[in-house]
Amino acid sequence: MGDEPKFYVIKMIETALYLIPVPLSEVELEHVLPSGNTAVVRELRHFIVENVRSARRFLKKCDRNINIDELTFYELNEHTDPREVATYLTALAEGHAMGVISEAGCPAVADPGADVVALAQRQGYRVIPLVGPSSILMGLMTSGFNGQSFAFTGYLPIDGKARSRRLKEMEHRIMHEDQTQIFIETPYRNNSLLAELVRTLPKQLRLCVASDITGPQEHIVTRTVAQWGAEKVDLPKVPTIFLLYK
Repeated sequence: MGDEPKFYVIKMIETALYLIPVPLSEVELEHVLPSGNTAVVRELRHFIVENVRSARRFLKKCDRNINIDELTFYELNEHTDPREVATYLTALAEGHAMGVISEAGCPAVADPGADVVALAQRQGYRVIPLVGPSSILMGLMTSGFNGQSFAFTGYLPIDGKARSRRLKEMEHRIMHEDQTQIFIETPYRNNSLLAELVRTLPKQLRLCVASDITGPQEHIVTRTVAQWGAEKVDLPKVPTIFLLYK
């Protein structure tokens, strides 16, 4: 008989920085997160979070028996003093495992958590990513676009001229580098962005609009720019990711 497949059990729990994904929408955790994540969360006592209130809510969803008052939280967002971030891994230095939690999706991807991950890597600590949803990858999966060469550019510039330049750059990369372009917008601006894309982009380009991925209002559609412009579309004011390709 041939060799039987081997399965490995993750050792609970290492002194490491665990990157803990959060659902992208208001859904039951078991629909988007493996049970192993909850097992890790139960063992942690120190968390670096983007928002303490929402992190507490997420942890209670993981296990209502978690005693929130026994946990230590370090808030990391755009308002955090960079000098303060340097102290956030003190518990890790003392031998305690720590977790990083963002507002939604995977920590450290288009997320302030990247700063503390970079610090952990520089200082030689183990960083362990847990499995969870990423709107960037899930949008790409469902778009039908090139998944071997793609770029996530985050938010487009607010300034009109800079925005136009960025769209031209993305168009050039699509046509000359065969690269899918991925970007996001603040939910309340979804419709105005779509209107701008329809107005300014070449009509033959394909545009995928992926709204509320994994959520109750999930709507993922790929059409040409011309097709998007041919009908009246009212996008919901929910997290949405936009993808462009030829």
